[in-house]
Amino acid sequence: MSESDQSCGFNRPRMVAKKVLAKTQHEGDGAVVRRGIGRADLKNLDPFLMLDDFSVSPPAGFPDHPHRGFETVTYMLQGGITHQDFAGHKGTIHTGDVQWMTAGRGIIHSEMPAGDGPQKGLQLWINLSSKDKMIEPRYQELLSEDIKRAENDGVEVRVIAGESMGVRSPVYTRTPAMYLDFSLKPRAQLEQNIPESWNAFVYIIEGEGVFGSVNSSSVSAHHVLVLSPGDGISVWNKSSKTLRFVLVAGQPLNEPVVQYGPFVMNSQAEIDQTIEDYHYSKNGFEMAKHWRSSAQ
Repeated sequence: MSESDQSCGFNRPRMVAKKVLAKTQHEGDGAVVRRGIGRADLKNLDPFLMLDDFSVSPPAGFPDHPHRGFETVTYMLQGGITHQDFAGHKGTIHTGDVQWMTAGRGIIHSEMPAGDGPQKGLQLWINLSSKDKMIEPRYQELLSEDIKRAENDGVEVRVIAGESMGVRSPVYTRTPAMYLDFSLKPRAQLEQNIPESWNAFVYIIEGEGVFGSVNSSSVSAHHVLVLSPGDGISVWNKSSKTLRFVLVAGQPLNEPVVQYGPFVMNSQAEIDQTIEDYHYSKNGFEMAKHWRSSAQ
């Protein structure tokens, strides 16, 4: 670990403030997701709007649908997803790849499984500030081999956004954020700095771990752990199997959130305008009028 990460303990160590089990629900066309953020018991965690742990097998998927006002981050854990949008962008991300999509003023796209059997991954929605909600859409795509990683004392990290163990991601986060994928071997321990003013959570992909305090109870896969304020988190793997989780943190926007499905703005008037823009193919949705993906 870097020297800054080796300092045992933090001035204000973060603890688990809330634990939420991601529950299965149906989304898209026949797809199944475990939703951890974006449900009644954890509506959002500023600036994060939604976290889905998805599993989709053909012919199910997420056919043509719109977005406005936020970013979607898709991280493949198994298999592949093919993305198409109305601006002509098309590509497939595979295991370990990331697509960081800034929907901004408007995107209509499809996300469909790229192979047989379950295609699995995480999709995170990150809110945009009011000044950024109507920017032009853009993409950042990282292939698995291009994601920087580090390993030390039984801890491996893949740095999707932000910094860990002296390694920094090239991803530009318009809403300042970090997104780290950790794997801890049995008996391994981790200490990770987190900016003190940021909101942070953990999502456990596999295994079980102890978070915050060495005497805390172990928490198993598919739980979202909302962390209390502080400057870092300590994690222990006391089990006999590998613990894998993502640690995500971001600077809160402290702005009103008004959401209508795939549209997230700051007021009901802006939502009404968005619905009108989408319906009449204007103000960012012009290309929607004559576009259909090959998934339709």
